[in-house]
This record gives sequence, structure tokens and C-alpha cells, in this order.
Amino acid sequence: MEGRGEAGEEEEEEEEGGGLRITPQLLKASTGEFALESILLLRLRGRGIAHLGCLGDCTSLEWLDLSGNAITQLGPLAALKSLAVLNLSRNRVTSLEPLGSCHNLQSLNVAGNLLSSLQQLRCLTGLRRLESLRLRDPLARLANPLCAAPAYRAALADMFPGLKAIDGERVSGRGSELYQLCRDLDSSLGRGGGGSAGAGAEQPRVAQPWVEAGFWEPRPPRRSSIMEEAYKQFGEVLQECRELSRRADDTIAQAERALNSRPDPNSYVF
Repeated sequence: MEGRGEAGEEEEEEEEGGGLRITPQLLKASTGEFALESILLLRLRGRGIAHLGCLGDCTSLEWLDLSGNAITQLGPLAALKSLAVLNLSRNRVTSLEPLGSCHNLQSLNVAGNLLSSLQQLRCLTGLRRLESLRLRDPLARLANPLCAAPAYRAALADMFPGLKAIDGERVSGRGSELYQLCRDLDSSLGRGGGGSAGAGAEQPRVAQPWVEAGFWEPRPPRRSSIMEEAYKQFGEVLQECRELSRRADDTIAQAERALNSRPDPNSYVF
């Protein structure tokens, strides 16, 4: 019966079309974590996964790589409220609707899927933190059917004004802000140079700084919770190593004292 149970688990993983199904055993074996809620980073690239199974139970997950699988449905991902980085490239996804609930999502890669219309991306417009969206990857020769439209990137920029990168190319940030400043300056100079001099002419305005004070100051780096957790785990391991070193020193010292206190064998009388 035990052998049949193990076989049953294997059949469960290979069910429904032969694709692998994510199970608690698979997640624990991949991460070394005993509780699914403790998993922060997960990489399941190229595993032949077709069904996300219990992945929604990883409620603390922040970084997820599912690229190179056979995934079609994203339902369990709707429960991942902490997810910030998601790589779904090279799968078979046709709908991103569940991702509309991932309000912390910042970077999304869906290059190499089956998205055929910009309307299928409307569900993501409520993600205020989304900064990077990739639908096409020329280096890996990945795209979606909707990328055939000549102006799809411009339409994406209009649909998601908060994006800083589309298909890996920067579209906003300091560079575009500088462009906007220069364009506004050109417009201002153009308006000022067209008038004629005279008593009723508008007096020149006092020159104003191009940017606000502190604009060029470097912004302090923002450490993500993933990095915080990594530093925490490193600190705990370092502390454990120090404790083991202290114990080893104590053990060596005790052994040396024991050896030094042993009587001289030559003093025994037989």
C-alpha cells in the first residue's frame, strides 16, 4: 500500500496532460523550507510545469521565476499579495486576469506567451507599483502575438503611464524628465521670441531654475524585503559560526587541560 501511495503522488504530479503539478513536496524540496508561508524566493525554471497547484499557499513570496514551462492558467497567483518580481516568459499564458490582485507587483516578464490583444492587459492597470513590463525579448526571440502591431509600445505607454521600462528599454525616469524639461524650455523660448518690442510688450520674466532644488542629488537606495531577509539570514549564520568557534575553543582547552593533568606513566608501580 505504501508503494501504491508513492505511485499515486507521482501520478498526481503528472496528471492532466502530462504536465508537472506544483505540490508542497516539490516546493519544500526546491527551497529547503518546511513551511510554504516562509518561502520568499522561488525559481522553478524549465521544470515542465503545467499546473500551479498549491503555489497560492506561498503567501510571503516576493520573487518568482516560472519561465520555460507549459503554464496556461495563473489562478493561484492571485493570492500572492507580496509578489514583486514575476517571470512567466516562454509559457502558454492567454490571460493575465489573476495578476490584477498582485498589488505589489513591480516587474513582470510575459515574453513568449499567447497574449493577442492589448485588452488582455487592462486587468493590470490597477497595479500602481508596476514599473517594468516585458512582452518581447529580441535576444531570446520571444514575443506575443500582440507585438505584431506597429505601435503597441506607444499604446502600452499610454495605458501604463507609470512604467519605466517596456521590453527592457527605458521609457521614463531621469532621462525622459530631462527631455520634458528641454521641450518645455524650447516652448517657452519660442513664445517669448515671437512678440514685438514696445510699451505694451510683456516684461521678461525672472529666470527660474530648470529643476527643483535637490533634483540632481542621488536618491538613497531602497532595500527590498528580500535583501533585508538575506542580510538577516547571513547575520544568523555568522552568529552561529561564532558560537561554534567559541565552543570548539572551549573543547580544545578542556582537552589540553585533561592531557596536562594526566600523571606520568612511569610513576605507576606494578
